[in-house]
Amino acid sequence: MNSSVTTDRRSIASWALYDFANSSFTTLVVTFIYATYFTKAIAADSVSGTAQWSLAVTITSLVVALASPYLGAIADRGGYRKRFLLISTIVVIVGSFVMFFPGPGQVLYALTVFVIANIAFELANVFYNAYLPDLAPPDKIGRISGYGWALGYVGGLLCMVIALFALVQVDVPPFGLDASTGEHVRATNILVAVWFAIFCIPMFVFVPELQPRLVGRGDGVMTEATRQIVRTFHDIRRFRQIFRLLVARLIYNDGLVTIFAFGGIYAAGTFGFTIEEVMIFGIALNVSAGLGAYLFGFLDDRIGGKKTILITLVGLTFASLLAVLTHSVALFWTSGILVGLLVGPNQSASRSLMGRFVPDDKETEFYGFFAFSGKATAFLGPLLLGQLTGFFGNQRFGVAIVMVFFIIGALLTLRVDEAEGIELSGRPARR
Repeated sequence: MNSSVTTDRRSIASWALYDFANSSFTTLVVTFIYATYFTKAIAADSVSGTAQWSLAVTITSLVVALASPYLGAIADRGGYRKRFLLISTIVVIVGSFVMFFPGPGQVLYALTVFVIANIAFELANVFYNAYLPDLAPPDKIGRISGYGWALGYVGGLLCMVIALFALVQVDVPPFGLDASTGEHVRATNILVAVWFAIFCIPMFVFVPELQPRLVGRGDGVMTEATRQIVRTFHDIRRFRQIFRLLVARLIYNDGLVTIFAFGGIYAAGTFGFTIEEVMIFGIALNVSAGLGAYLFGFLDDRIGGKKTILITLVGLTFASLLAVLTHSVALFWTSGILVGLLVGPNQSASRSLMGRFVPDDKETEFYGFFAFSGKATAFLGPLLLGQLTGFFGNQRFGVAIVMVFFIIGALLTLRVDEAEGIELSGRPARR
């Protein structure tokens, strides 16, 4: 554990509270409200809107995949982790606020702002996740990661509840908002901006910055960061369990990205959910996801990250199959709750297992590669979903692709040797 970061309850709570803050963006913008509003009100129709939204998510994935390892190395070398996190956070907050303004027909405007904000959001997660190995003792990294994810889902849940009952599902929208032009729905983006801005503050006040780690020839952080990335690629065989984990995550995370980007869109397009019903669906999913992330965090520390990931992938495959085959709204709800219970633990266990494998003093760089593994092929899921939906004229054929990613990802995860990965990292094993 790096001594430059103080491990105490206040730092851990402040770190986790950032998850509470940023989940408002994931929940309201990426998955449920703005994504659904775009396909139903801004785009010409739900089919073309689904394809356009998939393109926006694809662009985000490609940019983040290319930029995150390099920015992570710069942050490690120069001690810029918190500075980069702050800049990314500000861009997300401003972008969320601006997303209030695009109206029906303004597709390019809406997607441009979304892509900028979403790229900043994903890059912020690189710098945020890299704090985990520094803050969490080896025997508690699973539960602390799960605690962060659980608190994040609680944040998304509470923000969704406020959005539903204070802005969307009201007889007379507040602040003079015009419901006929969808202003009351678009105002949820302003709520996201305010929520994020308030609850991210403890992260920047109470979690200290790392000391710069620039060493070598003294000719600049960027040059040294470039050399460091090259060295890491050359040494990747020495960290073969990290490589195997990242390859597996490269695949199964495509399924998660697709669910996040199109969960609300699928509910609206296939099962006829209104925006209000999509929001209630989102609230239920966040409750189950928060519970799952918290409980599985303890299981992660007990049985290990690899087994936890495999359990979640089997369950997610079954839930996805149910969502694709059923025509019953009740069974679709069942599949959604099951997805919620498992998706948080999957993300949390992936993050904590990476934390067990990552070498000391390379946290942000390796979490940059972690982000790369989550985004390098993440365009495939949304792209294939959009293409299959357009080709067949039916969203069910598109959504079926997520099962393929989960099954292949599970098979690749079987090759990960958790004990060897911990030994190679030089970090203490779980006690």
